[in-house]
Amino acid sequence: MLQIKNAEITHKKDLRVILQDFSCVLNKGDKAAIIGEEGNGKSSLLKWIYDPGLIEDYAEASGERIINGERLAYLPQELPKEEERKSLYEFFAEEPLFYEKTPKELGKIAKDFAVSQEFFYGEQFMGTLSGGEKVKAQLMRLLIGNPTVLLLDEPSNDIDMDTLEWLEKMINGWEQIVLFISHDETLIENTANMIIHIEQIERKTKSRYTVARMPYQQYMEERQQKFDKQEQQALGERREKKIRDEKYRRIYQSVDYAQAVITRQNPSKARLLKKKMHAVKSMEKRFQREDENMTDIPEMESAIYFKLGDKNTAIPAGKGVVDFSLDRLYTQGEERILAENVRLLIRGSEKICIVGRNGAGKTTLLKKMAAELLDRTDIHAEYMPQNYEDLLKPEMTPVDFLDTSGKKEERTKIRTYLGSLKYTADEMNHPIAELSGGQKAKILLLKMSLSGANVLLLDEPTRNFSPLSGPVIRRMLADFPGAIISISHDRKFMEEVCDKVYCLTESGLIQQSGRGGR
Repeated sequence: MLQIKNAEITHKKDLRVILQDFSCVLNKGDKAAIIGEEGNGKSSLLKWIYDPGLIEDYAEASGERIINGERLAYLPQELPKEEERKSLYEFFAEEPLFYEKTPKELGKIAKDFAVSQEFFYGEQFMGTLSGGEKVKAQLMRLLIGNPTVLLLDEPSNDIDMDTLEWLEKMINGWEQIVLFISHDETLIENTANMIIHIEQIERKTKSRYTVARMPYQQYMEERQQKFDKQEQQALGERREKKIRDEKYRRIYQSVDYAQAVITRQNPSKARLLKKKMHAVKSMEKRFQREDENMTDIPEMESAIYFKLGDKNTAIPAGKGVVDFSLDRLYTQGEERILAENVRLLIRGSEKICIVGRNGAGKTTLLKKMAAELLDRTDIHAEYMPQNYEDLLKPEMTPVDFLDTSGKKEERTKIRTYLGSLKYTADEMNHPIAELSGGQKAKILLLKMSLSGANVLLLDEPTRNFSPLSGPVIRRMLADFPGAIISISHDRKFMEEVCDKVYCLTESGLIQQSGRGGR
């Protein structure tokens, strides 16, 4: 059993409470998904549960962690910098139980993750692995340690479809406790039997949480039904109040006028009116007491509002946008060939997705495409890398990064857009390094929108957006009037956004599906 009692986490910089009085009990067999908008403290909570020291640099925390002999294993959202300089063998050797595993046991783990057994002893540095390979290596090391509680922060990020399917089976078959954060709605739908929803309401001034022992879809449906019912009741009460108050106002004005015009020659009537006014004022006090017990209009943390592109970024249907060809695709160091005879043709506002196994070279290919398309003058291309820090400047604030002129009007417009993306005024002034992955992704999407780009190259564009923002982001990308070249393993993204899906193989790009438009 893992129990959390009265946890509170406060951001040191702006003293914003990101989690308040949080309590929860996790028992054997629980597969709990933490959901919530970007920047709501999900990763901070997971870190604190594993090791409170992980958040000491930016947050203050209190509360009780009751672990009761459980063995906790933690997968961070990003591979720590100090781990990037280690070879695969050094990385695995840091797990004490690594040397106690038999070749058969290691072989089974390697087979589950679709890598060779030699992977454990490789000399390749962790930092040079693909995003998916990094996640695989970390998960493999966690499992070698025989944990009883898995704390997973975005375990589905960057892994290929085969590993994603294995991850679902692993979570479903895990007999102990799994507590995970994911922006993959399909993964949550297929695995979670418990939902922990963290919200920031009242313009991010108040933290609220819900613990529901039910699947994700059921939780979302019941939450919406409860919200609608409460909203209807609250609005109904306010309509009745308006009618009641108007009736009271007429009675009060009538009695008040009668008192004002009555003469001294009629003292008995004056006494009656005084009693009546006393009754009217008593009625007002009763109404005030009733109003205090009125049903609150419910507040639901709203998803982001954002539009990408406009009519000026539309591309004519027959226009050739991309005609990319490459005889051979090499690894970054050109040690080996990843693929041959790569060809991609895009016309008009087509939206395509590239999939493939981890290490196939998808990110390397997209970088080569970006290098070519960014230099073209007949189109305006923008690139969103898998590693946001390749473009972002961590020491800058979001406003400073997006500001290209320094003019007051532009900075005001940027703040307005950031506000629509659920940034608080304080967060707009935070260094980018202190923001969540989803908040960083929003900066890059806003940069693309402000630039007027008509061709977007996106490496895992939905990987850091919450399940609540996910539908909005997918609709935004589906409605984008330009062309999109993307890498993704997000099944809902492929289904709702992409016209064609290609698999990168050693023989080039092989089309897997196509819809010819939505």
